[in-house]
Amino acid sequence: MPFDLGLGASLWMAAAVLIAALVRGYCGFGYSAMVITASSLVTNPLNFVAVVVIAEMVMSAQSWSGLSKDVDWARVKWLLAGAVIGMPLGLWALSFVNEDGARAVVSVYVLSMCLILLAGYRMTRQAGGLAIFGTGIVSGLANAPGMGGLPVAAFFAAQPMAPAVFRATVVAYFPILDVFSAPLYWMAGLVTWDTAFASVIVLPLTLLGNWLGGRHFFKSDPQEFRRFAIVLLAILALLGLAKAVI
Repeated sequence: MPFDLGLGASLWMAAAVLIAALVRGYCGFGYSAMVITASSLVTNPLNFVAVVVIAEMVMSAQSWSGLSKDVDWARVKWLLAGAVIGMPLGLWALSFVNEDGARAVVSVYVLSMCLILLAGYRMTRQAGGLAIFGTGIVSGLANAPGMGGLPVAAFFAAQPMAPAVFRATVVAYFPILDVFSAPLYWMAGLVTWDTAFASVIVLPLTLLGNWLGGRHFFKSDPQEFRRFAIVLLAILALLGLAKAVI
C-alpha cells in the first residue's frame, strides 16, 4: 500500500476519504482538512497533501456544472492574490517541521478553525477587498499542508452570503489555487510515486462521496450537516494532537 500503510490504516483512510467527500459534496468545503487530519493518526499528514490536491481538482470538475453563474469572481481574485503570497511562506515554514511537529501544527490549526466556525460569529455586511486579500494570505499559508479551505469557509460563513454563492465561490477558488500550488508541492518534495498510487485508490471513493453529497443524499438540513462535519473534524484534530504530544 502507498506510504507503507498497513491494512487497518488503509481501511481507516478509505472510510475517511468517503466521509470527507460526502461532506465536500454537501457543504462545499472540508474534504482536505478531514483527510489530512485523519491521516495524521496513521502516517505523516504531509504524505496526503498532494493526494488531496489532486482529488479536490477532480471534484471541482465534477461539481462545476450549474455553479458558474453563482461564483463571485471578485472574491476569487482577491483570495488568489493573497494565496500567492501565503503559499510559498507556508511551505518554507513546513521545511523546519518533523513528523510529530507537522501532526501538531495540523491538529492545532484545524481545531482553531473548528472553534471559529462553531462560534458562529456574524458580520453585519460583506467584507471588502483588503479583508478578502488577508484571508487569501492565511488560506495560502494553510494550504501548505493542504488545508487552505477552512479559513475561507470561516470567513465566508461570517458574512451575509447566499449559500449558493458561498459554495460556488469556494468550488471555483480551489482548483485555481491547486494549479498554482502543484509545482510548489513538487519542488518541496511532497509529490512521489506513492502520491500517484494513493490517488488512483482514493479517486473512486472521492467521486462517489462527492456525487452522493452533492445530491443531498442524507436529506438533512445543510446547517446541521455542516455542524456535524465541524464537530467530527474537531474530534479528529484532538486525537491527532494527542498522538503528537504523547
